[in-house]
Amino acid sequence: MKRIKNKYDLVVVGGGHAGIEASLIAKKMGINVALISMDTKAVGRMSCNPAIGGLAKGQMVKELDVLGGHMAMFADACTLQSKTLNLSKGRSVWSPRSQIDKIKYEKTVQKHIKNVGLTLIEGEAVSITKKEGKISSVILSSGEEFFCSSAILTCGTFLNGLIHIGEKKIKAGRMGEENSTGITESLQSLGFLSGRLKTGTPPRIKKSSVNWKKGEAGFGDKNPKPLSYNTKKFKPKDEPCFAFRTNKKTHDLILKNIKMSPMYSGDIDSSGPRYCPSIEDKVYKFSHNPSHILQLEPEWTNSNQIYVNGFSTSLPEDIQLKCLRSVEGLENVEFLRPGYAIEYDFFFPSQLKNTLETKKIEGLFFAGQINGTSGYEEASSQGLMAGINASLKIKKEKELRLKRNDAYIGVLIDDLVIKDTNEPYRMFTSRAEYRLQLRASNADQRLLKYSKKFNLLDEKMIKDLTKKVKKTKEVEDILNKTNIKPEDINPFLKKSGEKEINQPTKASNLLKRPKVLLKNLPKIKKIQMNNINKNFIEEILFEAETKIKYSGYINRQKEEIEKTKVYEDMIIPADFDYNEIKSISNESREKLIQILPETIGQAQRINGIRPTDISILLVYLKRWFHVKRNVNLKKK
Repeated sequence: MKRIKNKYDLVVVGGGHAGIEASLIAKKMGINVALISMDTKAVGRMSCNPAIGGLAKGQMVKELDVLGGHMAMFADACTLQSKTLNLSKGRSVWSPRSQIDKIKYEKTVQKHIKNVGLTLIEGEAVSITKKEGKISSVILSSGEEFFCSSAILTCGTFLNGLIHIGEKKIKAGRMGEENSTGITESLQSLGFLSGRLKTGTPPRIKKSSVNWKKGEAGFGDKNPKPLSYNTKKFKPKDEPCFAFRTNKKTHDLILKNIKMSPMYSGDIDSSGPRYCPSIEDKVYKFSHNPSHILQLEPEWTNSNQIYVNGFSTSLPEDIQLKCLRSVEGLENVEFLRPGYAIEYDFFFPSQLKNTLETKKIEGLFFAGQINGTSGYEEASSQGLMAGINASLKIKKEKELRLKRNDAYIGVLIDDLVIKDTNEPYRMFTSRAEYRLQLRASNADQRLLKYSKKFNLLDEKMIKDLTKKVKKTKEVEDILNKTNIKPEDINPFLKKSGEKEINQPTKASNLLKRPKVLLKNLPKIKKIQMNNINKNFIEEILFEAETKIKYSGYINRQKEEIEKTKVYEDMIIPADFDYNEIKSISNESREKLIQILPETIGQAQRINGIRPTDISILLVYLKRWFHVKRNVNLKKK
């Protein structure tokens, strides 16, 4: 049989965070995969902020790590500062975040790609072809064609990307990098619906032009923890970030010139990220705030280039400079690069299944900003899931679908496929109704079963994490069985203002008190940790303590999950005809036809779908299955 040139099982388009995770997990799963990038030297580039993790995002990075992703491992190798955010709030929303050396990160990614032998091709994908409803090939601008049984598009902000700096417009995917044309038009010709979104990035300034004495230094944790379970030694630098504040003069300058911002002049009518507003939006929409914080962050070790977090803008360059120079400590600031807004094409994610495979073309997957999301972590999560499911499809194995109570990644994908986004989607802890279950410290307990089932981790890591999960349960059992005598704990209780005990009391009951921690309990310090990875010990104790301390809340949430489980497992057949349902409103019917929910649980979460609609849908589904069953019996 003649061998077809450029034939791969899987072709991944785009060398950003989504494309990297998709191609690397596919390679790990034994798939013949090619990664196509417009510039192979830019693979792994952190195009915006120099950080990984953060509120809810840190949880996602931990989840990625347990599911065989690479972002956490890359980040640990390049950390400039490590910090846990939200420590003043409940443990479910504690979120790890790392400042990153962007140059080292890029090099680390590219070195790993070379080491694992991933096929990396430089070229611009401009169209795709299909055959009998299935993906057939990806075609480059050079005319070269790559045949495949699956493809993943991860095009970032490059699809017809247009940069705005005041009235100045530059066709680009990122500053200094060409945009991509052709893919949007190709997908539209195949029936896909697209839209336009906007995001922005702040200016980069010279470190030497800042009066650092006027800023407030912020350092990382004294005892930093790695993001990845694979990291053996973690002793990162602790380079400070510095906080500066805008003032009335800054705000007056912005308001005086706001009409020169494309968002306010009418040049841009696409939506930007509401939860990450530009400085123009902050000043205009939140006029009651006398000042806004600007965090000045280093972009790499010994970098003279500083990222001005909090000053995303598309004002003309000279106005940006005037505004920054009105801030105390930045009076003599100099630009290395101005801030800018970028408009780009995306495709409405309701056109996807929960696996991130498109509903229109079998074997074609979308991941990252092409789905309307914003952020490295959101992109990586989608890339990983698309890579896993494309690989499983190629192997003809059952796909991986994460539920909302499984992971933040499950929340992300569920939100995308049933709630079409009209603004860049960014993950927050508030989006997860089961966030008590989705802690950064229990990602392994939640997701290790999937890594085992689909062989997403190497044998040693699966063995180590299995021991860790088992030991956490053992410690929890010990705390539930061990009694603490009054004389051993009362001195501490009295000192901390807690009520003293008058009889032996279970350690677990004492831990439910707000001021009592595991380290305060006598004897418990002697818990054996034989054959346990030293890096895991502290997290084992912390997680056992957390599960007990919040057990009441956690158990109530588990009951809620069990109640809804029946609907999450109730499949709606792909060929079910919603036009047959006459008893619901036209609006509800149109939404169901547009979204095509895969389960009753998904149907319940569609905006505008009422409980009565679900009740009627269940009746029609029962009738549909009954008719189908009778037809099959007659055929037999």
